Amino acid sequence: MAYQGFAQEYLGMPAVTRAYTTACVLTTAAVQLEFITPFQLYFNPDLIFRKFQIWRLITNFLFFGPLGFSFFFNMIFLYRYCRMLEEGSFRGRTADFVFMFLFGGFLMTGLGCLRPEEDTWQRVLGKLSLEGGHVFCCKNLSSCDKATDCQLFGLFASLFFLGQAFTIMLVYVWSRRNPYIRMNFFGLLNFQAPFLPWVLMGFSLLLGNSIIIDLLGIAVGHIYYFLEDVFPNQPGGKKLLLTPSFLKMVFDTPEEDPNYNPLPEDRPEHQPRDQDHNEQQHPQ
Repeated sequence: MAYQGFAQEYLGMPAVTRAYTTACVLTTAAVQLEFITPFQLYFNPDLIFRKFQIWRLITNFLFFGPLGFSFFFNMIFLYRYCRMLEEGSFRGRTADFVFMFLFGGFLMTGLGCLRPEEDTWQRVLGKLSLEGGHVFCCKNLSSCDKATDCQLFGLFASLFFLGQAFTIMLVYVWSRRNPYIRMNFFGLLNFQAPFLPWVLMGFSLLLGNSIIIDLLGIAVGHIYYFLEDVFPNQPGGKKLLLTPSFLKMVFDTPEEDPNYNPLPEDRPEHQPRDQDHNEQQHPQ
């Protein structure tokens, strides 16, 4: 019974939310079981564009660290707000939702490429360690060849995995589209929905994490919200984010043509007549 209930709940999830959360869980499970390592997943422009390890463009959005409080916390927020967006403002607009994913991922990837020069990258990378899905610089700066390089690289450390930034982007877009919903954070704070991303950033700061990844998610979420919801409604504004037609062909159900005239045998009024005729030919 429990399995059937879980399967029913899982299959009842919207398609994009189900696909993304499943990919995140499977990626984390593969790392936990040591089938792969985080070093094969993290975002590295040199390996992507020079070694053609293209999979890193996707995998860095799928790993949230090993099983623990941080992982479950991120998964809950990812599932909750991704599903509410897909069933709410994107209901019946799966292609537009996928396009938001692509826009956010492309923009975060572009910002993630703003890294130190290659020699600094290679020199400091050898002194980094991956722990809990995050990259930490060596604790003893004097052991580095150049302490300034280590400090500089530390500013970009949390950009190795962009899944948390992607989750913050989803939260930001949802919060701006639902400004009057009252939120409660662990029973301690009551606030309006638009403050939720900033509350999460403050909570991350209290846990001792870098807030650069949260700021990145907020910035990308605001850019999408402004271009999609604000600018088109301004005087002289227009819609700049247009979903490609091929995405609509793949993800959206084709609209029925109001001028379509079905064949006589396909019309509904002929179906009961045919059914009665069959019953007369084959009486029970």
